[in-house]
Amino acid sequence: MSRFAATSTSPNADPASALRNCRTAFVGVGIASALVNILYLTGSFFMLEVYDRVLPSRSIPSLVALCLLALLLYGFQGAFELIRGRMLVRIAGALDETMSGRIYRALVRAPLKLRMQGDGLQALRDFDQVRSFLSGAGPAALFDLPWLPFYIAICFLFHPVIGLMTIGGGLILTILTYLTNRGTQAPAKKAAEAGGLRNAFAQASQRNAEVVQAMGMAGRLANLWERRNADYREENRRTSDIGNGYGALSKVFRMALQSGVLAAGAVLVINGEASPGIIIAGSILTARALAPVELAIGNWRGLVSARQSWQRLKELLNALPEADTPLALPAPHERLSVEGLASGPPAAQRLIVTDVNFVVRAGSALGVIGPSASGKSSLARAILGIWPAYRGAVRLDGAALDQWDSDALGKHIGYLPQDVELFAGTVAENICRFAEDATSEAIVAAAKAARVNELILRLPNGYDTEIGEGGTSLSAGQRQRVALARALYGDPFLVVLDEPNSNLDAEGEQALSAAILNVRARGGIAVVIAHRPSALASTDLVLMMNEGRVQAFGPKEEVLGKVLRPPQAERPKPLKIVAEGQEAAK
Repeated sequence: MSRFAATSTSPNADPASALRNCRTAFVGVGIASALVNILYLTGSFFMLEVYDRVLPSRSIPSLVALCLLALLLYGFQGAFELIRGRMLVRIAGALDETMSGRIYRALVRAPLKLRMQGDGLQALRDFDQVRSFLSGAGPAALFDLPWLPFYIAICFLFHPVIGLMTIGGGLILTILTYLTNRGTQAPAKKAAEAGGLRNAFAQASQRNAEVVQAMGMAGRLANLWERRNADYREENRRTSDIGNGYGALSKVFRMALQSGVLAAGAVLVINGEASPGIIIAGSILTARALAPVELAIGNWRGLVSARQSWQRLKELLNALPEADTPLALPAPHERLSVEGLASGPPAAQRLIVTDVNFVVRAGSALGVIGPSASGKSSLARAILGIWPAYRGAVRLDGAALDQWDSDALGKHIGYLPQDVELFAGTVAENICRFAEDATSEAIVAAAKAARVNELILRLPNGYDTEIGEGGTSLSAGQRQRVALARALYGDPFLVVLDEPNSNLDAEGEQALSAAILNVRARGGIAVVIAHRPSALASTDLVLMMNEGRVQAFGPKEEVLGKVLRPPQAERPKPLKIVAEGQEAAK
């Protein structure tokens, strides 16, 4: 593959440049196609020689020599066909090697930057579609199409009538190709969109299988699935019907044209205008001349799908350009500053938190409280840079988050989301964030900081226990504590915990409080989103959110004293009540 690999391995490489870097391989495919198309004349000229020379002379040695020569040429043709196919496969592999990392990074960043439809995996399917098309028969047909004039010229050398019939057949097949493209483009696009929505619904149902089963929702959701699947099936059927219809029409037309050329050749022989070999040779050559057009029509659906996938990939990668790696900054160690922050979901242009200002210095822990839907989790996402800052900035030691390389910044940040997600792999791999250079000491240290070391050791294979997709082999509390260890791995400076005690028992909450105190003791900063007061036990600062704005910020005792102070009870007025009662009695 290295001979055909793209010369640029830059993460900024776009699909067009990746293909341009494979131009040497495409030139090789073109040369192989030229040799294949020239050698395709073997059958026509063999039949011409047999009918015009061997049969009249009745020479068996001449026939044997012709057969050996034809066999040799067919061998070369097969070899060049094999070389061309392997080169196309390796071009597809080179494109995959160059673009797969960029596609994955875009796939991960897209939900944070763009408004996504479907299951969010359309880019991956598009990439697979392009790669499959490049390694299939479609590109070979496109490389053969330019040789149509060459075959037509040979047909004219046989006889102008055969050449004109070939031109007419080529024009009709070209019209069929255009109609195929025009007819399949719209339904193919709709089928791709419907397929994405269908897959997203299936994945959501799978993620919530327990809820679906427990609450008897399977029947109703099955009806919804049937409707979405019917939409996908209908658009797919339309695309297939149109493509197959034009494909069958072109195939029948080419067979009829081949028979017509035989009949025309017979008339020419009867009139003495051509030799008997022209009948068979012209028929074979006409069929070969129009074969690339028919093959292109047969593969047109794949071509249309690949072209649409290519366009969507270009739009996605243009919308998510890879920024140059910024200058490396020193590890933060002083403060977290939030300055006039206004943020909301990506691509939604809707503010959830506005005008947020506070500063937390190293060694402190901030508890964020407030009623439901007050913007607590939204603030956490904005602090971490998951949601964009439409106004203001989040700074670590004075540097805004966008001044950091994301991978470099990730080493200084720990995050425990409200909905814990673990990856298929071992407990150790999840704790160390799948770092290839992770040491056993660092993994165990993170587990001990989260007070989860003994829990892990009790698992069947300890740290090497496979937890399954999403951590299904662990309980909710175990997943949360392993995710806490992941957030603490590498002693990050900023640790953001979103409702970290939602699935914890008393022992787990004690471990959580100890972990927060440990972050403070080593000079880090912890931000704890809390609904339960027990999560604030180890914090020294509290920020109260309400309707996306900061209502109070300061030392814990001071803020909680204001927030939790019961309203002054009104003094009872029994005399007035009695008087009102007497008045009512009257």
